[in-house]
This record gives sequence, C-alpha cells and structure tokens, in this order.
Amino acid sequence: MTIGNGQQAGGNSKRNLFGCAFCALLFALCSSAQAQQPGKIPRIGYLSGNSASESTRSEAFRQSLRELGYVEGKNIVIEWRYAEEKLDRVAALAAELVRLKVDIIVTAGPSLTRAAKEATVTIPIVMTNEGDPVGTGFVASLARPGGNITGLSTLSPELSGKRLEILKEVVPGLSRVAVFGTSTTATQAQELKEVERAAGMAGVKLQYLDVLGPKDIETAFRAASKSRAGAVVWLVTGNVANPHLKKIAELAGESRLPVIYHRAIFVERGGLLAYGVNLIELDKRAATYVDKILKGAKPSDLPVEQPKKFEFIINLKAAKQIGLTIPPNVLARADRVIK
Repeated sequence: MTIGNGQQAGGNSKRNLFGCAFCALLFALCSSAQAQQPGKIPRIGYLSGNSASESTRSEAFRQSLRELGYVEGKNIVIEWRYAEEKLDRVAALAAELVRLKVDIIVTAGPSLTRAAKEATVTIPIVMTNEGDPVGTGFVASLARPGGNITGLSTLSPELSGKRLEILKEVVPGLSRVAVFGTSTTATQAQELKEVERAAGMAGVKLQYLDVLGPKDIETAFRAASKSRAGAVVWLVTGNVANPHLKKIAELAGESRLPVIYHRAIFVERGGLLAYGVNLIELDKRAATYVDKILKGAKPSDLPVEQPKKFEFIINLKAAKQIGLTIPPNVLARADRVIK
C-alpha cells in the first residue's frame, strides 16, 4: 500500500514536471513567434526630396545599416518616401510616416527636416544634410540638441567663402563676382557674410542676385552677364534648383560664366566646379545615429556631428565650353575630374 502510494506520487510528480516543461516550451515558442512578428521589427522612415531612381544616397544609407547588422526586410523595415522633387508633397509624406508610427525618421535635406519637425515632436528625427541646424531652430546646440532631432551638419555657411577663394584661383584677373542666393533661406545671411569676408580678402566686388523661384534663374544669369561679372558663387539650394540642374549648366555655358556650386550633382549634370560636403558620407554616418537610437539613446543627448569628408570636383568639358583653362595646381587638388 505504501509502495503503491509512493509510485502514484512519483507519477504525479513526473506528470507535473512534464506539464511545466511543456508550458515553458509553449511560452518560449510564443515569445519567439511574437518577437518575429513584423510589428516588432524596427521601422525607419527615410524622407527624400528626390526620385527613387536617384538612389545613390539612400543606397549608401542602406549599405551602412547592413554593416551595422541591419538587413532590410529581415530585422529592419525601411519606409522609403520620395517627393520626386515636388516640394508640395513633402508635408504629406512626413505626415504619412508619422501615421505609420515609424520608430525613427531620417531626412535628406533641410526642407524635409522642417516638414518632419512640424509633423512630430516625439518620433526621433535624424537629419543627414543641414547647413545650420542651430540657426534654423532644429536643435538648441550642436553638443546638446535638446529635442527629438539630431544628426549631421554640412557647415554650409563656412564653406561659402572657400568657394569664392577657389574661383579667384581659377579665373584670371577676377574682380567682380555675382552671388546667386535665395533670401528666404535660413542660412543665407550667414553664407553671405562668409562670402563677403572672402571677397574683402581677395579684393573682389560682389553683386547679389535673389533667386526665389526657378523663373528667376535665367533672369539672374542675364543680370550677371550685363553687369560683367567674371564668375558666380551659387548659393541656391533645394527645390528652387534641384529639378533644373541641366538647364542651370546650359545657362552658365551660354553666359560663358564660371560657376562654383555646393554639390557634386551640379557638376555631374554639366556644371563647372563644385566644392562641398560629401553627402554620400553623411548618409552613411546617419545609419550610426539610427543604430544608437534603436539601442536606447535619446536624440536630445546625441551631439550633431560636423562633416569630415569634403569633395572638390571639376568638369573639364564645361571649362572647354566657356574657354577656361583650369590651372594645373588647382586641377591637382581635385577629388574628381570629369573629362
């Protein structure tokens, strides 16, 4: 009788042990399945003003994420949104990313950062391309952003004076330079200040021409030619210029005016010179911000980084078109030469 009761107790213990183990296994399987649900995978919104076909920067961002261990469609989801160079679409695209409840929004330009900022004060925003994030009010300071925005600065104002210095080296006897800018741009005043400083040191007179919209571009080239400007410093950014890069290069050629731009794409579309930040590098570095935020860091505590890599590009075809010879010492400094 005692032996029988002992056997019964032992059997109950084994059944209880088996039941606990089975429940634990079910719990583990459920937890694993839950972790693999699409809703649990980090979702990143990438907001670009360009078209999907111009994917060099977005591909650089994707590749950098891969190097950090994030594989799109596997352990991360990226919601790509392209404005197709239509500024009026940006606000709606930013609002759409907020409705999707993405974990982070990555913005590829100032107007895109502005739209994202207006759409959310809680979702972290990583800017990849902002000339003066403090001046535009995106962050309180570079060291301590303070809000839901952080990322990378292009030092746009500081580089403007350097572009005039390059023109002075390239164009013999340069004494008058036209500056094409957009007065409504947040960074314009600081950029002009830098150009004026460089002009004073180089003994060059400046002529400022306001380009508020695409229709003003041709007018500005005519005015610069009429006033006998020897070259142009280009400060026009965003959608005023981006959809018209080829036309801008053609107008510069027809006016026989050497123009220096801030981005490589202007030269790739036929422009003469470009000196500025390597935007591909900035998109790569933006991935590190995404990684840190996903691992628990707050945007308010992540300092805004300044650029580390710059590029100087020369288009010899454009130089030949306007009868300009690039000095050998300048040519030797170029990171890329288009022949």
